[in-house]
Amino acid sequence: MKNTRYLNTWKPGIFLAVSALLLGGSFALHAQDAAAAAEPAKDAYKEFMAGPDAAMFTVNNLWILISAALVFIMHLGFSAVESGLCQQKNTVNILFKNVFIVCVGALGYMAYGFNAMYPGWENGVSMDFFAFGSPLTNSFEGDAIAKNMTSAYNNYTYWTDFIFQAMFAATAATIVSGAVAERVKLGSFMIYATLLVTFLYPITGSWKWGYGWLNTKGFADFAGSTLVHAFGGFAALGAILVLGPRKGKYTKDGIKPVLPHNLPLATIGVFMLFLGWFGFNGGSVLSADPQLVSRVFVTTAMAGFAGGMGATFTSWFVLKKPDLSMALNGILAGLVGITAGADAIAPWPAVLVGAIAGIIVVFAVLFFDKIKVDDPVGAVSVHGICGIWGTLAVGIFGGASFTWQLIGTLSVSAFAFVASYALFMILKLTLGIRVSAEEEHEGLDIAEHGAPAYTMES
Repeated sequence: MKNTRYLNTWKPGIFLAVSALLLGGSFALHAQDAAAAAEPAKDAYKEFMAGPDAAMFTVNNLWILISAALVFIMHLGFSAVESGLCQQKNTVNILFKNVFIVCVGALGYMAYGFNAMYPGWENGVSMDFFAFGSPLTNSFEGDAIAKNMTSAYNNYTYWTDFIFQAMFAATAATIVSGAVAERVKLGSFMIYATLLVTFLYPITGSWKWGYGWLNTKGFADFAGSTLVHAFGGFAALGAILVLGPRKGKYTKDGIKPVLPHNLPLATIGVFMLFLGWFGFNGGSVLSADPQLVSRVFVTTAMAGFAGGMGATFTSWFVLKKPDLSMALNGILAGLVGITAGADAIAPWPAVLVGAIAGIIVVFAVLFFDKIKVDDPVGAVSVHGICGIWGTLAVGIFGGASFTWQLIGTLSVSAFAFVASYALFMILKLTLGIRVSAEEEHEGLDIAEHGAPAYTMES
């Protein structure tokens, strides 16, 4: 994607403290700069915008901004998929978590994460592993305007760079949200999501996209099969192993299916995600280059379609009936699979990558159910397992080193799993992470929010 230069309501005080830690420093550090943003640009910036390169720069910059908007739409897709695949009595709770995640994710990324993920390791030969973050720059003065708002920075401005990356940032916690749905305490999850997006996600992101140690070894991950999806998938696995399955899902008589309450909503969500993926992958070209953007659109779309086909016929063969939820997860699996190599894998191999991802996701979902790992939406299978596959596929079809693709994806996945497991365990031992059996039976819409998702007039 990028190589750049550079509470639960009964415990409100805890969340407010976390928020103050993230945002207070940013406001205090840059309040004195507010007036500077209104200062006129210096001559170098004016000259550039009046010159022959300004038109192409403007087109590139606009495409990245449009892509950021498309990635934002993906959060609507996640909301619809997660709520549709879960029980009706938990709909409000799931939607609330998604609203919170995108808000706190963007703000936390602004307050700390962006500069931790892109700390300026631009020499390309270091083995950098970690950098502290800092608040987003509030304004530029003098020559810094030209340096950060013209092609001297990149094909886009500093502000465009930030907002595009910020739309990615909340995705990791959103993946976890679906996996822990229907039994997690709201307040504890809010703390977890804040810490995961703000402090943990930028660490592994910097290993490649911030010119860290994986970048120096030639590890390839164009738009995040590993750095976004496998990170979120294995963070989800760590969380649900601590949390445990939903009550009554696994019995002495076998697995009791917990049926989705609204498959039309889940289907709408998947197509919204598919639409957003054109910004997710297409924007990761980081310019409006006609050849590369159009190629990435083709590889992305065909892999998604092939993933849907692979999952459809695999689940039909294994389960003896065509399963819509498997087909939907197959589309997402194909999209996750191609994300690491959408720029490097040719269109027909992209079809194969997507189809294999669709096959893999069916067996992964069945495997995790068999070992009693309860994942209501298949997040670990779609994002974790298929994220690894997609990263390895760049070593098979895209010319990257298979060895370093394997090392890179396992390193990021292991970090996400261990960090998430530890964080959830700390929350379990301190605040608690699971609602009571009575609240789970009643549904979190009433227990946590006091209101159902759907009402009918008498």
